[in-house]
Amino acid sequence: VQLQASGGGLVQPGGSLRLSCARSGFVYDDYDIGWFRQAPGKLREGVACIRVRSGELYYANSVKGRFTISRDSAENTVSLQMDSLRPEDTAVYYCGLTRIVWSEIANHKRYDVWGQGTQVTVSS
Repeated sequence: VQLQASGGGLVQPGGSLRLSCARSGFVYDDYDIGWFRQAPGKLREGVACIRVRSGELYYANSVKGRFTISRDSAENTVSLQMDSLRPEDTAVYYCGLTRIVWSEIANHKRYDVWGQGTQVTVSS
C-alpha cells in the first residue's frame, strides 16, 4: 500500500486549501487515514482522522469547525478541506494509514504507511 499526498501551497489568513491523500494497493479490512502536521521544532500532531469504511471521524480541538475530512465513494482518496486558515496552521502536512483502536487514532507512532509531506503556508 502506498499513499500520495497533494494540494499544499501558500494562502492568506482566512483562506482555504484542500489536501488529498490517494491510496494505491489493496487493503483487506476497514482502515484509518489520518492527516498529521509538523511545524519546525514541534512534534507531529494529529489533525483529522477517518475510519474509511465505517466513517468514524476525529478532529483536533485546534481545527474543529474549520477543517473537514472526507473520503470519496471509491474509498481511494481521503481529502482534508481546510477553511479559515490561520498562520499557526503553517506546517508540513502528512497523511498516514493504519488500523488501530480508536483511542489511539491521533498517535502518529501507530501509523504504518506514510505519504510524502506537503507544505501548507498561511501568511499575508
